[in-house]
Amino acid sequence: MATISVTLKVWRQKSRNDSGRFETYFAKDINTEMSFLEMLDVVNENLIREGKEPIAFEHDCREGICGSCGLYVNGRAHGPLKGTTICQVHMRSFKDGETIYVEPWRAKAFPIIKDLIVDRSAFDRIIQAGGFISVDTGSAVEANSIPIPKAIADLAFEAATCIGCGACVAACKNASAMLFVSAKVTHLALLPQGQAERYRRVIKMVEQMDAEGFGNCSNTGACEAECPKSISLTNIARLNREYLAARLVPRQYDN
Repeated sequence: MATISVTLKVWRQKSRNDSGRFETYFAKDINTEMSFLEMLDVVNENLIREGKEPIAFEHDCREGICGSCGLYVNGRAHGPLKGTTICQVHMRSFKDGETIYVEPWRAKAFPIIKDLIVDRSAFDRIIQAGGFISVDTGSAVEANSIPIPKAIADLAFEAATCIGCGACVAACKNASAMLFVSAKVTHLALLPQGQAERYRRVIKMVEQMDAEGFGNCSNTGACEAECPKSISLTNIARLNREYLAARLVPRQYDN
């Protein structure tokens, strides 16, 4: 069983009003097959045994699906691996004796709650502003009752894989949420079921995005590079087209 020992420089902050600081912890004899979050679990167990307050960090499924576990590790959103959430990064990705810096997302619209946990409810409010469709509920309709070209279905599905983790915001120098919003707009705008609110949706979601304090798109591509689901920048171009079309057809979203 291979093991490594690492030094952790972890951001500790009691609340959003606290100034915060880095604190040093030593993780010794860590199994390289552990995930990064499992390593933090071990560190926390040791802190609890010593009567100290454990490091607060967010997690849920630990399978790269829920989007809860957003962390900056050595200056990169979700750590050193491309297309991977930090809960799926294993300690074999680090070197024995390495010093690892662990920080929360840094964005005005994501205020720190405690330590490595930030408030990402701004994303929820953006979705609530326009992320719905007017369809009858009940039993599922027959799969082929609404023909959708495979190319369109694939694009919609790829956009729908966004897990709302916030890495795109954290990676952007302007803390822009354009990649997140564009993924949500794209995935419904391409499908027949999303047409009824198509123009209203994009206007309301962009307005809410701006109201939350996210910055403008920087056009550097950092969001796509750090996205654990590799959401494409082409979605941002589609969002811009959808927004322009909505502004040119105001009757579609006035009600």
